[in-house]
Amino acid sequence: MMSMTKVLSLCTVAALAIAGRAARADNTEIRIATLAPSGSPWMEVLDKAAGEIKDKTSGRVTLKYYEGGQQGDERDFVRKIKLGQLDGAAVTAVGLSMIDPSIRVLEMPMMFASAEELDYVADKMWPHFQAKFAKLDFKLNDRGEVGWVYFMSKQKVESIDDLKKQKLWLWGDDQLVTAIFKKLGLSGTPLGVPEVDAGLTSGKIDACYGSPVAAVALQWYSKIKFITTMPMSFAIGATVVSTKAVAKMSAEDQKLLEDIGTSNAKKLRKVIRKSNDDALGTMKRKGVTVVPTPQAMVDDFTKKVTDSQAEFAKAIGGTDELAMVRKYRAEYRTKHPVK
Repeated sequence: MMSMTKVLSLCTVAALAIAGRAARADNTEIRIATLAPSGSPWMEVLDKAAGEIKDKTSGRVTLKYYEGGQQGDERDFVRKIKLGQLDGAAVTAVGLSMIDPSIRVLEMPMMFASAEELDYVADKMWPHFQAKFAKLDFKLNDRGEVGWVYFMSKQKVESIDDLKKQKLWLWGDDQLVTAIFKKLGLSGTPLGVPEVDAGLTSGKIDACYGSPVAAVALQWYSKIKFITTMPMSFAIGATVVSTKAVAKMSAEDQKLLEDIGTSNAKKLRKVIRKSNDDALGTMKRKGVTVVPTPQAMVDDFTKKVTDSQAEFAKAIGGTDELAMVRKYRAEYRTKHPVK
């Protein structure tokens, strides 16, 4: 028979091993950066999800958010994740494109006739992008949202020629919009998102683009006077986490985080769609004039950008993905013809 001493020794070793695993699990903090300001609709949903994660993992996993651009712009977030200084980031598609540029095909201008059409295509393609991100050591979580993007300016815009007269913001890290501006003959002033508010205040720029909820959350709306009614594109986003950070968690906790993340991403899309409507109302009440975009401008803009989709896709390495977008969009339109 095994001696009592050996039994006690084995039990001690097992107990220490279990305690070691528990200690490692208890200390898993996921550091996530975002441009979303504190109190914004995005952070309200993200904070609730963080609370749910902490509760359901009994504190084994906590999410620490650095909101409002505390860690810089989205390029800084991705760089810091690769260096191990951050574990993840909740970013727009521009930030996602710094990991894999082809994901921007989902934001091709004038591609989608409705948010529901975008939903159908993006849901079909998301596993494809998740696989691409995984090969680059990133876990791409479920899709978030920014919303329809409009031009906003201090001077009224009713044509592309009017846009050419503006000191227009260009997100310096945005390859897709850079290509679009070049095609349209627009001269943008490269700035990071955290610099836009100051740029509008100082007069360095006098026009920008974004969704209403972003314009209100980032306070851009208080520096502009007009917003067009033509939606240029539909902006998305997502949270990404390094696979090294994910590996620190048990399989059970990974599954919990994925389920909670998916559920809250769906909630977020609903919240942001309503928030965009509310934000546009806020902008109107604060004196921003909604300028009906003349059909001539819509037709001119649409023709120039749609004729150049293949060129834009090539610029972001998304030629194959563009074919996928068109395929799934055609599927949707077969069932839901554009009116």
